[in-house]
Amino acid sequence: MTRAMGAAMRRIHVGNALSAFGLGFTVPYLYVYVAQVRGLGGMTAGLVLAVFAVAALIVLPFAGRAIVRRGPRPVLLVALVLAAVGAMSLGLAGSAGAVLVSAAALGAGQAVMQPALATMIVECSTAETRSRAFAMQFFLQNLGLGVGGLIGGHLVDTTSASSFTLLFGIEAAMFLVLAGVMATVRMPHSPVIGDAPSQSAKGAWKQLLGNRAMVQLSALGFVMFFACYGQFESGLSAYGVEAAGISTSALGTALAANTAMIVVAQFAVLKFVERRRRSRVIAGVGLIWALAWVTAGYAGLGHGSQEMATAAFVSTYALFGLGEAMLSPTVAPLVADLAPEGMAGQYNSAFALVKQLALAVGPAVGGPLGASLPGPYVVMFLVFSLGISVLALRLGRQLTAVQDQPWRAKGSLVVARGAVEPVGVDV
Repeated sequence: MTRAMGAAMRRIHVGNALSAFGLGFTVPYLYVYVAQVRGLGGMTAGLVLAVFAVAALIVLPFAGRAIVRRGPRPVLLVALVLAAVGAMSLGLAGSAGAVLVSAAALGAGQAVMQPALATMIVECSTAETRSRAFAMQFFLQNLGLGVGGLIGGHLVDTTSASSFTLLFGIEAAMFLVLAGVMATVRMPHSPVIGDAPSQSAKGAWKQLLGNRAMVQLSALGFVMFFACYGQFESGLSAYGVEAAGISTSALGTALAANTAMIVVAQFAVLKFVERRRRSRVIAGVGLIWALAWVTAGYAGLGHGSQEMATAAFVSTYALFGLGEAMLSPTVAPLVADLAPEGMAGQYNSAFALVKQLALAVGPAVGGPLGASLPGPYVVMFLVFSLGISVLALRLGRQLTAVQDQPWRAKGSLVVARGAVEPVGVDV
């Protein structure tokens, strides 16, 4: 990395941490705020969560084109201002209409931040440093969310709407501080080895859908997000409470164990995965998550003591965290390496769209199933996890040598971004 790239990357990481810190203040308490503190009821609170997903699905198809045409930084700055306005408005809103409009602005801003920040990381890194850069991003995001949630929990008072206004005000301030930091970033361009064809925004979606490796990665990503992230606060928590008899405090401990595993294990895991095939790392995550679902099955269906059930349930979340730590330096850099030169924003936005779809479908399917049919619920997601391993190994056959093993780029004269055939490297 050049000195300019390193300086830009440090500011991006600081911005990531600030953004996550602000989100941590409000995300755990959004339902309680709308339903109880503002007295708008559970239905309105559920609609607010749905609005977040819908807003993301609407704006993400356009975000990629905007990033390609304007660059990631201007798009990110607009998204941050929109999110800050949405957060502050949400903290002041007293009616259902105002809450829903504010949630739409906040959700749209948050959704666009993801591909914009990811594209900035791609442009400020090389093939050899990209995995570590995304691992650092994931580490700081989880650390910021955890610290923000912890501090927010001490500030919030369910009998006082002003305490929630303070939380949303802090979140809005974090977005504006991040905008100030990002405005000072001087974006370099990653050095390209060899000649890579430049792609225009026109026909970008058609070109993306013609990339078999990217299509397979998107299908794999949908299954991963559906079977893991889409279950954390819906199906899995409902299963834990109904089938395993887990208390709400134990559920909080399980979520904390997930974050703690990521924070503690991230860089140890990074050293393990850096010299291994990306496709096999993802396949390994599928096996780890299959073990997590077996452990969850024991918690709810094993008929052991309550203490053993609680320990197994907490271990389930920790195992999910271990898999997440393995994916962070693997999947996002792979999306970037599959993109033709200049198209990283489009590919990052497409993958973010897949994630949002999975996060919208996951709770809708998992929540009712986990609460009412615990046995079939565990079996279904155990099968999904094993399916991740199968899909990952199939994806490996579509990747070039340097896409699957990026450390080989150092010894190769040509790196073909977005290629579908191995180039200049023996497998």
